[in-house]
Amino acid sequence: MSGAVLLAGGGSASADPVNLLQNPGFEAGSLSGWSCSANSGVAVTSPVHSGKYALQATPAGSDDAQCVQQVAVVPSSTYTLSAWVQGSYVYLGASGTGATDTSTWSSNAAWNQLTTTFSTGPSTHTVTVYLHGWYGTGAYGADDLVLTGPGGGPTSTVSTGPTGTGSPSSSGSPSSSGSPTSSGSPTGSSSPTTSSSPTGPGGGKHVLTGYWQDFDNGATDQKLSAVNPAYDIIAVAFANADPTSPGGITFSLDSTLASKLGGYTDAQFKADIAAEHAAGRKVIVSVGGQNGTISVSDSTSAANFANSAYALVQQYGFDGVDIDLENGVNSTYMSQALHSLAAKVGSGFVLTMAPQTIDMQSTGTEYFKLALATKDILTIVNTQYYNSGAMNGCDGNVYSEGGVNFLTALACIQLQGGLAPSQVGLGVPASTSAAGSGYVSPQTVDNALDCLASGKNCGTFKPTTTWPGIGGAMTWSTNWDASNGNSIATTVGGHLHSMS
Repeated sequence: MSGAVLLAGGGSASADPVNLLQNPGFEAGSLSGWSCSANSGVAVTSPVHSGKYALQATPAGSDDAQCVQQVAVVPSSTYTLSAWVQGSYVYLGASGTGATDTSTWSSNAAWNQLTTTFSTGPSTHTVTVYLHGWYGTGAYGADDLVLTGPGGGPTSTVSTGPTGTGSPSSSGSPSSSGSPTSSGSPTGSSSPTTSSSPTGPGGGKHVLTGYWQDFDNGATDQKLSAVNPAYDIIAVAFANADPTSPGGITFSLDSTLASKLGGYTDAQFKADIAAEHAAGRKVIVSVGGQNGTISVSDSTSAANFANSAYALVQQYGFDGVDIDLENGVNSTYMSQALHSLAAKVGSGFVLTMAPQTIDMQSTGTEYFKLALATKDILTIVNTQYYNSGAMNGCDGNVYSEGGVNFLTALACIQLQGGLAPSQVGLGVPASTSAAGSGYVSPQTVDNALDCLASGKNCGTFKPTTTWPGIGGAMTWSTNWDASNGNSIATTVGGHLHSMS
């Protein structure tokens, strides 16, 4: 095709706005203008969406069959990208935008259209458009891609390899114990496009999240008002399961802690939440924890969760919830519950998650599926990069726990797997006492954030693309941080808030 594509609906040809892509329907009978990793792609005559040719790309081994094209763009402009695709786990996106990179995906044997939009940064002149599949799920097809927006003139070269926007390898994981098992492909034709603003809940672009302990375990006991002001989101740990209502949750201040704090009352706690709001910070209630066993596995328990969580929002003034369920989640019904809760709370709703590292090793795990299913209401996922041992990185290599490589190579999995950069955070312990393993210095966290955002201060692993909109960091806990001189708040918080 040249200058026009066939659109769905009536099967008739129609002229589109100027398409900035070269060979967008592969009608050259080749991959002219495109580059596919590991020679995984080819122009085929069947199946096609329209015209004579389409792309067929087949993942193999540790390759996700990523096909890319670099396109000249205009800084500070908005673009729309679409493609007709078929096959399991087909991803479409743009990287190197200089703002928030976006992607979307579907899992559908029939041809279906994916669409996403993105904006370019003030100094961005080229972006990389990409498609990729998923390991072990067979070939995917793509046809009739369209990129519209202000043209930036001819590009100089076509990328000759992966851009780092593909999905990670899920094979050869060093550990699978305790991992939620996949229950099949994600439902729906595509993942919703996030509606999150690039400005974080605390008012800045990059946010620091900290857990406040509603119990005494040797860390500094503190009232909510004593939490360091560098924390943008404070997650109150933890809500508990309601024994009388499957899926329901309850919360009340721990009496032992209240006594140690000189008689901390519900009224004082609520007033402290209101004061945090007045200072521009958010306070949410965390559900679960290491010993939490809240099960949302059907429509009834989903409704119970949403209703009970909303009651706590009304009672205390919480801005939303944190999902820290370390004993498994059901992505279908927890997503249902969270969407219901978000609708009840309305604008300003905050949703965070704190999965374990094994829970986010591939998009087939229930936790990752939950994150993608709630992408339209999700604030940030702060994976716990501790207490885990060695894990796979997005390049298929195994990385030891601790250090900048572990943080960056594992965060890369989520950045490539469909979450917006603003929805990806680095969860770390505040001190060596806060976790059994995985402590890293605050400077290491800063280096990892720089590596992901700008490609600077990396270890031996360096991603082939950058995500300037990386969401932020989280620590367990504000109490352990206080015991350790507030080093996370000062060093990591200060660095996050100074990042552009």
